[in-house]
Amino acid sequence: MKPHPLKPQPPPPKAYSQIEIVRLVWLAIFVSVFSFLVYNRNNEVLLYGDAVAHINIARRVFDSKTPGLLQLGTVWLPLPHLLILPFVVSNKMWQSGLGGSIPSMAGFVLGVLGIFRLVRSALTSEGEMNPIANDGVARTLAWAAAIIYCANPNLIYMQSTAMGESLYLALFIWAVLYFAEFARDDAKSSRSLTRCGVCLAAACLTRYDGWFLAASMVIGVVAVGSLFFGHGNQSRAVARTSRLALMKFILLAAIGPALWLAYNAAVYRNPLQFANGPYSARAIARQTATVNPANGNLWAAAAYFLKSAELNVSDSNWIGRLWLALALVGSLGAAFTGRGRGALWLWTPLPFYAFSLAYGSVPIFLPTWWPFSYYNVRYGLQLLPALAVFVPLGIFFVVQSAAHIGRIKSSVMRWSSALLLLSVVLLATASYAGVWRAEPISYREAVINSRGRVELDKQVAGWLKSLPPNSTLLMYLGQHVGALQQAGIPLRRVINEGNHRPWKQPDPDGLWERALADPTKYADYIIGFEGDPVWQSAKDRHLMEFVEIHTTGQPTAVLFQGRTPNRNSGQAR
Repeated sequence: MKPHPLKPQPPPPKAYSQIEIVRLVWLAIFVSVFSFLVYNRNNEVLLYGDAVAHINIARRVFDSKTPGLLQLGTVWLPLPHLLILPFVVSNKMWQSGLGGSIPSMAGFVLGVLGIFRLVRSALTSEGEMNPIANDGVARTLAWAAAIIYCANPNLIYMQSTAMGESLYLALFIWAVLYFAEFARDDAKSSRSLTRCGVCLAAACLTRYDGWFLAASMVIGVVAVGSLFFGHGNQSRAVARTSRLALMKFILLAAIGPALWLAYNAAVYRNPLQFANGPYSARAIARQTATVNPANGNLWAAAAYFLKSAELNVSDSNWIGRLWLALALVGSLGAAFTGRGRGALWLWTPLPFYAFSLAYGSVPIFLPTWWPFSYYNVRYGLQLLPALAVFVPLGIFFVVQSAAHIGRIKSSVMRWSSALLLLSVVLLATASYAGVWRAEPISYREAVINSRGRVELDKQVAGWLKSLPPNSTLLMYLGQHVGALQQAGIPLRRVINEGNHRPWKQPDPDGLWERALADPTKYADYIIGFEGDPVWQSAKDRHLMEFVEIHTTGQPTAVLFQGRTPNRNSGQAR
């Protein structure tokens, strides 16, 4: 019977997948917001010195004596700072750190959704070589992967800070998702390829990991595209459109690195300033004589990175190895059966970090291996998407193989979804409960490495608050810009190392260089940390000290008297 044409019809019911996505997004938002509130209440959002630096780099773009995009500097890529920028316009969000956390929290939610969609679409699409016939199993695998990712204690902490891990992981996951769709579905390949390129462009402007990912995906796309786009049955129009899509993808993948190289060439007269300049990882390693236990040894570098990945999912040695073993089984199963083969790109952080640790002056220190310390342990989170996807898939292949060998396939498959979900929940619970009990290792890294700095910043901030409200300060921001942030002192009141023309080093006409040459002419107060350029300048000119702050393990902070009150009319320009 046909419905009456004048009678309003109820809207069609939502697809189950849409309902799943809505529930998952709300779950991820709850986890993200709740964890931020807990860490913020305990004053733990700004433990990482890099998080404080990211927030203040963004703030300096508009709050500086020399505002502008040149305040983005070099070394760190610009997209995280540009995303943070609108949120730190508010002084309250700047001081609390919330402005820096919001992009990370959004990245967390998008990453959870991306993991779910990657597994769900890869295992149920008609275009898959061997799709899993039981849709309930595919749904369970997708939920299991999303839960492993969403519930990881280390990621939960990192996403509550201004660190870039969760933002990059989201872009990484969605790039892999769209690449998998491109490789699987010829009909929608052009659209998926463009979306993949956009994600890669953003990833390349977020972390240098994205450069390696983009290069490897360009090679993969050219290889896959030669099969899809060069198919003999395609018309000339379709083939031309396909070639244009391929060229567009390559352009998008290359635009991020090209822009950054051009920026460094134009501003610093050196396109590789971020790699070999005075603030690069290589220069810092030389200055600090940092020990790199994997230097020059690719296998040791890979071992250190894999161990850091283990420690980010489990505090137990054997459970951590079980994660890697199951992920290896899932990856091999995906490679040989075609179920989720496109997700294998999630393993690209392994070669990237192996080469970076061995040859790129990027060390990882682990508490369980020599030198028994904490440094860059958080890098192991880059393998969390691979573990989240391939551990459930590995459990599925183990269950399926056991059922086939035992000739009980039909009875096991009837309960496969429940058995699979139970296995993942037990593994995740055993692992994550131990992590929470011992405290997440990325959180421990932040706490241990920040103790002296946080205490020194707190004491310096207390003295800065007592200074006249409109006084001009001279200070090398370096490691202690957090003192200004805590004191709520606008950066436009502070002459710092960013107040000069970066293409002239040194810049004889720069405000920074002029203030160092004659501090009492430009600043009311000078804040120096033992050994930094401001401290050295004040000592050379025998300026009067009226506050000296000592903190264990930190350089002595000294507050010097700048220009006398009768010279306050000569404000710096």
